[in-house]
Amino acid sequence: MYKYKIYNNIAKEGLDILNQNMQEDQVNPDTLLLRSQVLQESDFNSSLKCVGRAGAGTNNIPIAEATNKGVVVFNTPGANANAVKELVVCGMLLSSRGILQGSSFAMTLKGLDGANLNASMESEKKNFKGSELKGKTLGIVGLGAIGSLLAQTANIMGMKIIGYDPYISVDAAWRLPKEVEKADTLEALLSNSDYISLHVPLLESTKDLISSKTLNIIKKGAKIINLSRGGIVNNNDVIGALKSKQISRYVTDFPTPELIDRASENGDVILLPHLGASTKEAEVNCATMAAEQVSNFLANGTIINSVNFPPIKLGRTDNFRMVIINKNEPGMIGKIADKIASSHLNITDMTNKSRDDIAINLIDLDQNPSEEIVKDIESIEHVLSVRLCINS
Repeated sequence: MYKYKIYNNIAKEGLDILNQNMQEDQVNPDTLLLRSQVLQESDFNSSLKCVGRAGAGTNNIPIAEATNKGVVVFNTPGANANAVKELVVCGMLLSSRGILQGSSFAMTLKGLDGANLNASMESEKKNFKGSELKGKTLGIVGLGAIGSLLAQTANIMGMKIIGYDPYISVDAAWRLPKEVEKADTLEALLSNSDYISLHVPLLESTKDLISSKTLNIIKKGAKIINLSRGGIVNNNDVIGALKSKQISRYVTDFPTPELIDRASENGDVILLPHLGASTKEAEVNCATMAAEQVSNFLANGTIINSVNFPPIKLGRTDNFRMVIINKNEPGMIGKIADKIASSHLNITDMTNKSRDDIAINLIDLDQNPSEEIVKDIESIEHVLSVRLCINS
């Protein structure tokens, strides 16, 4: 029986899936399930086969180390997309109208009677006047699961939409409303958008994507919403752009000391405590999706939504399946097949997929291979792991 270890609070629905065919083990788990826990290389015990991240971002997992050890890392893109999309809409509204300021003012009216209360409200409400989203232009940077959902909602709300994503997938493109205007460059989007919402992962190429260089060409008075990752935006440069009135509001899910200082002295920064995916529905969706993915990989070798391995699946043709992970070197399939053939086993079906420097093989056999055969395959140079998935 496979074993699992849990970090962070994982929704019960996800744990129920794991407990169907696994048991918890804090010492030698086959899989880890986590949310924001920062993993170290020391967390990769010798029996670990996969990691399930209940969320989209994986910058809290040492991906290179996992790949070198043949550990598959899964994430759950799209599982929390609706929760984040709704908070982006909320962020646009908070940045456009004096909702927070008006709420704070309303609390000062405590103790006033009806006539005086109404008089105070009527005299002060002009200070909280804002603008509507309808007719404004929303620039969406990154058109994946969240970005495409946001485009659909903004379209219904009557906004004009510009999208930029040089790596957009075919599936994401199909989800976009036909009204979305494609920007050929990030600069074209920034210079024409009233609102800019960021939906890209934090990579070396996206670090400080919004900085003094890009802020200088942004449409004057634009509002930026960042519920993606803090490092995508250079906070000091954004504060400078706020001071010069180049942008009018910055809404982010990633408070830092300098942003807190700015927010406390000026209402042009709106801070949220990492609430993007904090809904009951999103937590359940992420937990169940992650649990299903790691369970399916352990049972059948199937890979869906891995950040370091290629997608792979193979319908069962026999009860005995070998899952072999190896470095992506020439001749590996032949060497593995030769070992199996020399042991007088018949391959009934197989598939092989590779991604960069890593490869995985799913091989169905007509009978149960012996431990000696498994060890022979493990001894092949560049083979990282061999395991059996046997249907009972």
